[in-house]
Amino acid sequence: MLEATRDNICINHIINQKKENFIVEGDSIIPDIKPDIINTIFASGNVCIYKKEINEGKIKLDGCVNTYIIYQADDENNSTRSLNVNLDFSQIINVEDAKSDMNLETNVSLKKVECKIINGRKINLKAFLEVDIKLTSNEEIKIVKEINSKEIQMLNENLNLNSLVGKGVVKTYAKDTIIIDNIDNLSEIMKVDLDILNKDIKVSYNKVLAKADLNVKMLYLTEDNRINSVESIIPVMSFIDMENVTEENNFDTKYEIKNVIIKPNNVEEHSIYVEVELEIACEVYQKQNINLIQDLYSPKTEITFTQKQIQLMQKKERKQSTCNIREKQLVPEIGANKLYDVETSVNIIKQTILNEKILYEGELNLVYIYNEKNGINIKKQTIPFNFNIDFKGVNQNSNISTSAEVVMQDFVVLTDGEIEVKVDVNFTVTLIENIKINIIDDINEETNKDMRLHSLVIYYVKKGDTLWKIAKKFKSTVEEIARINGIENKDEIDVGMQLYIPRYNG
Repeated sequence: MLEATRDNICINHIINQKKENFIVEGDSIIPDIKPDIINTIFASGNVCIYKKEINEGKIKLDGCVNTYIIYQADDENNSTRSLNVNLDFSQIINVEDAKSDMNLETNVSLKKVECKIINGRKINLKAFLEVDIKLTSNEEIKIVKEINSKEIQMLNENLNLNSLVGKGVVKTYAKDTIIIDNIDNLSEIMKVDLDILNKDIKVSYNKVLAKADLNVKMLYLTEDNRINSVESIIPVMSFIDMENVTEENNFDTKYEIKNVIIKPNNVEEHSIYVEVELEIACEVYQKQNINLIQDLYSPKTEITFTQKQIQLMQKKERKQSTCNIREKQLVPEIGANKLYDVETSVNIIKQTILNEKILYEGELNLVYIYNEKNGINIKKQTIPFNFNIDFKGVNQNSNISTSAEVVMQDFVVLTDGEIEVKVDVNFTVTLIENIKINIIDDINEETNKDMRLHSLVIYYVKKGDTLWKIAKKFKSTVEEIARINGIENKDEIDVGMQLYIPRYNG
C-alpha cells in the first residue's frame, strides 16, 4: 500500500426539507369565575415546543399553543372578557430518510386560531400550525491529501466548501416584572405577543455570545372594565462554548420558545411577572479550500484503489434585507375610537428568481383591535407588496429558504378615518448548495515490475476525450503528450486531432 497523507474534514449536508401543516384541537370549559360566552371577538396565541425527537422515518414534536380568546360576555352589559387556554399537542410527522443521529431544525408558526361556541360554558378551539423542517447530517471524513510517490499521476480538483466548525445548544430565560399604569388594577390578561428581535452574535475566547431582545406586548382588562396595553423589551443573552471559532466564521443561530409563564402580581403592585424559557441553537461554519484527488494512475506500475461518493454542503450564504412598508389606509370603523393593538403577519405568495435577484410578491395582514361603544372590536385588512433582493450567484436551481418577520410597526390614527401604517419586514434568505464528490481510498500498488518506454501510439481525439483520460488509457502522462504534440493549453483538445502518445509497457 502506498503511503498517503490524509486530512480530516467535518462535512454537513441537507437530508430533507419540507413544510407540514397540522391542526391542534381541544375543548375548554369557561371557568366558574367568568361569565358565559356569547361571541368570540378575537383569538391569538404563542407556540411553545417542549421536546423534539427523531426516529426512523419520523420526527415527533411535543408542545403547546398558549391561546388567548377575547369574547363578548353574556352579562347585563355584554362586557368584553378573555380566556387563556393551553392546547397541548404531540405531533408525529413522516420525514423520509430521517435517522436518530441526524440534526433537526424546526420553525413552528401559528397561522390562526378558530373558536367555536358549543354552549355558553364550553368552546372548541382549533390552532392551525405550520412547521418548516430541515434535517441535516454531520460526518467526519478523511480525504487523501497527498501521495508520497513521484511516479503517481493525479487528477486534482480545488473545491471551496463550508466545513462545520462546531455546534451547540443552550437554554436560557428571559425574566422581568413589567410595570403597568398605577391607576390600573389588573383584572385579566387578554392577549400576549412574544417576538424575538435584534438577534446578534459576538465571539470571545472560544465562546459564542448570542444576544437578542424579547419584545413582550400585552393587552389587559382592569377591574373597572377599561382596556389598556403595555409593551416591554427583555434582553436575552447566553454563552455557547465553541472551540476554534472566529469572527470570520458563518453563524446559523435559531431561537425557540420552550415555555412561557405570565403571572399578574398582587393588585397593589401594578405589575405582571413574565418568564420565557428559550432554547438557542448555533452552528458555526468556515469556508475551506481543499485539493481533492479525483483520479490517479501510474505509467510504470499497476495502481488499484477504491472510491466512494459523498454529498456535502459546498456553499451556505445568508443575506438580510428590510422591506419598508409605508401606507395610508382608510379604516372608517375606527374613526375617533382608541386603537388598542394591531396584529401583524406576513405571507409570501410568490417567489421568483431572475438575473441574480429574488422577486417576492407578498401581503401584510393586519388585524386592528379597537374600542367601540360596547367594548372591543376588530377590523381585518391586507396590504399587498413587492420586494426584491439582490443575491449574487443565485439562480433558478438554487436551494433557498426565506423567512420574513415584522421587526418594527407603528400605526398612527389620522383624521377622516385614515391610519398611517409603518411596518418594517426583515427578510432573511439562506442559500445552500450541495454537491456530490468522489473520495479516493485504499490505494494499492503492484511492485517489482520493470516498466519502460515501449512505443509511440497515434491516436485521434474522440468526443468526450480529455488529455487525462487519454494519458491514463495508454499509460502515458499529460505532460509528455502535451510536450510531444506542442499543446499549450492542456484543457483544450479538438475532436479529430491527431496525437502522438509515448506509451509505457512492461
